[in-house]
Amino acid sequence: MSARVGVSATVGLRRTVAALLRKELLVELRTLQSVPGMSLFAVTTFVVFHFALNRNTVDGDLAAGILWVTLLFAAVLGVNRVFVADAEQGGFDGFLLAPVDRSAMLIAKVLTLLAYLVVLELVAVPAFALLLLGASLGPGLAELIATLALGDVGIAVIGTLVGALAVHTSARDLFGPLLALPLLVPIVIGGSRASSPLLSVTHSAGAQGRWLLTLGLYDLVFGLIAFALFDFLLED
Repeated sequence: MSARVGVSATVGLRRTVAALLRKELLVELRTLQSVPGMSLFAVTTFVVFHFALNRNTVDGDLAAGILWVTLLFAAVLGVNRVFVADAEQGGFDGFLLAPVDRSAMLIAKVLTLLAYLVVLELVAVPAFALLLLGASLGPGLAELIATLALGDVGIAVIGTLVGALAVHTSARDLFGPLLALPLLVPIVIGGSRASSPLLSVTHSAGAQGRWLLTLGLYDLVFGLIAFALFDFLLED
């Protein structure tokens, strides 16, 4: 009996997450409020760096720093918007009244931010390679994708946690970034250190394993924190 209840709860959670994720993606497709702005910000920032650095190309540490800092600030734009519709249109109240597991909203929001980040990087990384990068992405592309994926998970989890906290404040557009950026700095450090060899002209080494492990552990810690706190953050 307990096994059947567990399976039923898992199936119910999956269906709820799927429904919420479908809703989030449909809203974004109809309004285009987050992803286009994030992508445009990233490309514009690369253009500014292209002219401000007064050099034709960058590689290594400088290239990794520019890429990750730009992706971070672009991601904050999406974090600020992820809970706004729910707060303004009564989505929180409707969800709290529904007989579903509240962690479904956490999972759906994390997956939504992950989808935003994937689309952002499909635009931003080629633009970065075209405008700034001196090295070829080919030799280290698989490792770069793995590094970006680990960073994206951390950004999505922390962004969802911060977004749920900031949306109930009157100054959420200011409070969200101020709270999110310090928490996201370790992801920028780990991501840039891991991807620096991949963006070097010489490609002397692959991604640094210890930095990938650091990203993975950071993702795990904040994932557990998010699951522990999210129910309380849904309350007013």
